[in-house]
Amino acid sequence: MTDPASPLCLGLDPGLGTLGYGLVRQKGDRLLAEEYGVVRTPPGEPLPDRLRMLYEELRRRTGAWHPSVVAVERLYFGKNVTTAEMVWQARGVVLLFATQLGVPLFEPKPSEVKLAVCGNGGAEKRQVQGMVQCLLGLSELPRPDDAADALAVAVAGLALASLERKEVLFP
Repeated sequence: MTDPASPLCLGLDPGLGTLGYGLVRQKGDRLLAEEYGVVRTPPGEPLPDRLRMLYEELRRRTGAWHPSVVAVERLYFGKNVTTAEMVWQARGVVLLFATQLGVPLFEPKPSEVKLAVCGNGGAEKRQVQGMVQCLLGLSELPRPDDAADALAVAVAGLALASLERKEVLFP
């Protein structure tokens, strides 16, 4: 059951080989990392099997949590069409999973995630990771990078949800 006074966001960083997930709870003016990690799929397996693995493993790992909001990073690719196609398919599975939870879904762009976490939409990856560590009170940088990215997406999701409710995330 969700608690409006303590919203929980599931942040997802889509990927076929490695999908990052992070659950961040807002308690007053504090943000807490409840859980984070990655789901990996073996590169030698057929694509449909890997997509099924992503879905099932994501359900298994986050099934005990009841997020009040989900945030899935919007993707941008330059020229690598093959990689983009596979990641877009993984993103489709993630969006299916997210909508089945029946809670608000936000899709922040990478620049919006950086802005929410660092106050700068052009921040470097290392800056974002350092701010995630600081904002969530973690003793070390979250690893691997995909999990750190998912935590940043969750922070952005909470910020977007509070804006939608016209509340201030950090009073």
